[in-house]
Amino acid sequence: MTDMTAPGKIAAAPAPPRAHPLRDTLIKRLGFGVITLFCVSILVFAATQLLPGNAASAALQNTATPARLHALEVQMGLNRPAVSQYWSWLTGLFQGRLGTSIVSSTPVSTLVGGRIVNTAVLVLLAGFIGTVIGVALGMLAAARRDSVLDHVLSVTALAVTALPEFVVAMALVIFFAAVIWHLFPAVSVFPPGAAPWSDPTLLVLPVATLVIVIVPYTFRMMRAAMIDALESDYVEMATLKGLSRRRVLIFHALPNAIAPTIQVVGLNFLYLAGGVVVVEYVFNYPGLGQGLVNAVADRDIPVIQFVVLLLAAFYVLVNIATDMVSLAASPRRRLPRS
Repeated sequence: MTDMTAPGKIAAAPAPPRAHPLRDTLIKRLGFGVITLFCVSILVFAATQLLPGNAASAALQNTATPARLHALEVQMGLNRPAVSQYWSWLTGLFQGRLGTSIVSSTPVSTLVGGRIVNTAVLVLLAGFIGTVIGVALGMLAAARRDSVLDHVLSVTALAVTALPEFVVAMALVIFFAAVIWHLFPAVSVFPPGAAPWSDPTLLVLPVATLVIVIVPYTFRMMRAAMIDALESDYVEMATLKGLSRRRVLIFHALPNAIAPTIQVVGLNFLYLAGGVVVVEYVFNYPGLGQGLVNAVADRDIPVIQFVVLLLAAFYVLVNIATDMVSLAASPRRRLPRS
């Protein structure tokens, strides 16, 4: 082929592909997430193997004899090497075979399926309501910095932060269910198979407990981020142009203050995955946390393994989603770079 380049000139090298922060971050986070879940699966399986006894002895309990114990171990495959047992369990997860509960002899998927929905409703409601309230109060406190309202909200948030979940739950039960007013049920028990939204009154106190616990963190971060944004040059310029205070807060300060707040919102959702265990136990709410507590008490190893791995997957997904949303909320960071 004929070289069309003019004499004395060097052909320009092709431009390197432009880095895309959103795409590259997503690929990197997904890769680390898969590795994390693989390591967690090994740790969970190893931890259950190190417990005294095994699934066969837990199933037979007081009726265990050496002959019956050996027969059940062979039937459950517990006589195989630990590596072989782990591989069978891991491949079974990918094939939808989650195992069978030792206590109830029912598939784990059937046992925890409804509980997953119940916990998801509780976490999503509390996370959404807590985020809206925390962001709104943070904006209000920042807009009225150093006022009486700002000091009251800041001190209240600091005081609530020091309260454990069960203290908040018991206080709500005393005030709104048992002693002072009888507005809502003290426990959130509904029939198996019933949707949690079939009786919204059962959700009020558990959701309120979680909302009260997480709001202070969102509030404090939003207040600090808004104060920093309100002291910036672009907000001062918008104010000098004669824009209203509300427009400056919503369209200029808020978009730049929301990115660090998103990180706290993500941490709140991660906290809810663990804090919901205590709340479900206090209110006898039939969710995943209560199921995990019951499984640990009964040494129901297949249920423990699946629930812990499911919570770890939730942690990984929330971390990835938080990073992506935070990156997307920062215009200077989300644009492709050469």
